[in-house]
Amino acid sequence: MGQHSLNLSVRFLLEIAALVSIGMWGYAQSGTWMKFLLAIILPFLFAIIWGVFAVKDDPSRSGKTVVPTPGIIRLFIEIGLFGFAAWTMFNMEFRVLAWIFTGVLLIHYLVSYDRVWWLIRTKR
Repeated sequence: MGQHSLNLSVRFLLEIAALVSIGMWGYAQSGTWMKFLLAIILPFLFAIIWGVFAVKDDPSRSGKTVVPTPGIIRLFIEIGLFGFAAWTMFNMEFRVLAWIFTGVLLIHYLVSYDRVWWLIRTKR
Protein backbone atom coordinates (compact mmCIF):
# COMPACT_ATOMS: atom_id res chain seq x y z
CA MET A 1 0.00 0.00 0.00
CA GLY A 2 2.86 2.42 0.77
CA GLN A 3 3.94 2.36 -2.89
CA HIS A 4 0.46 2.90 -4.33
CA SER A 5 0.42 5.95 -6.60
CA LEU A 6 -2.52 7.51 -4.73
CA ASN A 7 -0.70 7.18 -1.40
CA LEU A 8 2.50 8.60 -2.89
CA SER A 9 0.46 11.51 -4.25
CA VAL A 10 -0.98 12.16 -0.80
CA ARG A 11 2.53 12.12 0.68
CA PHE A 12 3.69 14.59 -1.98
CA LEU A 13 0.77 16.92 -1.14
CA LEU A 14 1.63 16.61 2.57
CA GLU A 15 5.21 17.61 1.76
CA ILE A 16 4.02 20.65 -0.22
CA ALA A 17 1.61 21.66 2.56
CA ALA A 18 4.46 21.35 5.07
CA LEU A 19 6.75 23.53 2.95
CA VAL A 20 4.07 26.20 2.56
CA SER A 21 3.20 26.17 6.25
CA ILE A 22 6.81 26.41 7.36
CA GLY A 23 7.42 29.25 4.90
CA MET A 24 4.36 31.14 6.11
CA TRP A 25 5.41 30.62 9.72
CA GLY A 26 8.90 31.92 8.95
CA TYR A 27 7.40 34.99 7.30
CA ALA A 28 5.24 35.66 10.36
CA GLN A 29 8.22 35.60 12.73
CA SER A 30 9.55 39.03 11.91
CA GLY A 31 8.35 42.48 11.00
CA THR A 32 11.54 43.34 9.15
CA TRP A 33 13.28 42.16 5.97
CA MET A 34 14.21 39.03 7.96
CA LYS A 35 10.69 37.65 7.31
CA PHE A 36 11.57 37.20 3.63
CA LEU A 37 14.76 35.40 4.51
CA LEU A 38 13.00 33.07 6.96
CA ALA A 39 10.20 32.41 4.47
CA ILE A 40 12.80 31.15 2.00
CA ILE A 41 15.42 29.54 4.22
CA LEU A 42 13.16 27.43 6.46
CA PRO A 43 11.37 25.57 3.64
CA PHE A 44 14.72 25.23 1.87
CA LEU A 45 16.21 23.57 4.97
CA PHE A 46 13.17 21.28 5.20
CA ALA A 47 13.67 20.26 1.56
CA ILE A 48 17.40 19.68 2.01
CA ILE A 49 16.92 17.48 5.08
CA TRP A 50 14.08 15.63 3.35
CA GLY A 51 16.09 14.98 0.22
CA VAL A 52 19.55 14.31 1.60
CA PHE A 53 18.86 11.89 4.46
CA ALA A 54 17.20 8.86 2.93
CA VAL A 55 17.30 5.09 3.11
CA LYS A 56 19.16 3.50 0.24
CA ASP A 57 16.82 1.60 -2.10
CA ASP A 58 13.67 3.11 -0.55
CA PRO A 59 11.00 1.92 -3.00
CA SER A 60 8.82 4.96 -2.30
CA ARG A 61 11.62 7.24 -3.51
CA SER A 62 14.14 7.01 -6.32
CA GLY A 63 16.21 4.57 -4.26
CA LYS A 64 19.16 6.95 -4.40
CA THR A 65 20.49 8.96 -1.48
CA VAL A 66 23.19 11.45 -0.65
CA VAL A 67 23.55 10.36 2.98
CA PRO A 68 22.49 6.74 3.54
CA THR A 69 20.34 6.76 6.66
CA PRO A 70 18.99 3.89 8.77
CA GLY A 71 15.26 3.42 8.32
CA ILE A 72 14.28 4.27 11.88
CA ILE A 73 16.24 7.53 11.68
CA ARG A 74 14.50 8.38 8.40
CA LEU A 75 11.14 7.68 10.02
CA PHE A 76 12.01 10.02 12.90
CA ILE A 77 13.14 12.69 10.43
CA GLU A 78 9.82 12.44 8.55
CA ILE A 79 7.75 12.54 11.72
CA GLY A 80 9.83 15.43 13.09
CA LEU A 81 9.53 17.53 9.95
CA PHE A 82 5.82 16.84 9.52
CA GLY A 83 5.31 17.41 13.24
CA PHE A 84 7.07 20.78 13.00
CA ALA A 85 4.84 21.70 10.05
CA ALA A 86 1.71 20.78 12.04
CA TRP A 87 3.00 22.82 14.99
CA THR A 88 3.56 25.86 12.74
CA MET A 89 -0.07 25.61 11.64
CA PHE A 90 -1.24 25.48 15.25
CA ASN A 91 1.11 28.32 16.17
CA MET A 92 -0.32 30.52 13.40
CA GLU A 93 -3.80 29.62 14.70
CA PHE A 94 -4.80 27.64 11.62
CA ARG A 95 -6.18 25.01 13.99
CA VAL A 96 -8.65 23.37 11.62
CA LEU A 97 -6.01 23.05 8.91
CA ALA A 98 -3.54 21.72 11.46
CA TRP A 99 -5.99 19.02 12.58
CA ILE A 100 -6.80 18.11 8.97
CA PHE A 101 -3.08 17.96 8.13
CA THR A 102 -2.38 15.81 11.19
CA GLY A 103 -5.32 13.52 10.45
CA VAL A 104 -4.32 13.00 6.83
CA LEU A 105 -0.74 12.42 7.97
CA LEU A 106 -1.80 9.73 10.46
CA ILE A 107 -3.99 8.03 7.85
CA HIS A 108 -1.11 8.17 5.37
CA TYR A 109 1.24 6.42 7.79
CA LEU A 110 -1.41 3.85 8.73
CA VAL A 111 -2.01 3.06 5.07
CA SER A 112 1.76 2.95 4.54
CA TYR A 113 2.21 0.36 7.30
CA ASP A 114 4.33 -1.78 4.96
CA ARG A 115 6.76 1.09 4.33
CA VAL A 116 6.84 2.01 8.03
CA TRP A 117 7.62 -1.59 8.94
CA TRP A 118 10.31 -1.71 6.23
CA LEU A 119 11.86 1.51 7.61
CA ILE A 120 11.90 0.11 11.15
CA ARG A 121 13.67 -3.07 9.99
CA THR A 122 16.17 -1.43 7.59
CA LYS A 123 19.57 -0.84 9.18
CA ARG A 124 21.48 0.63 6.24
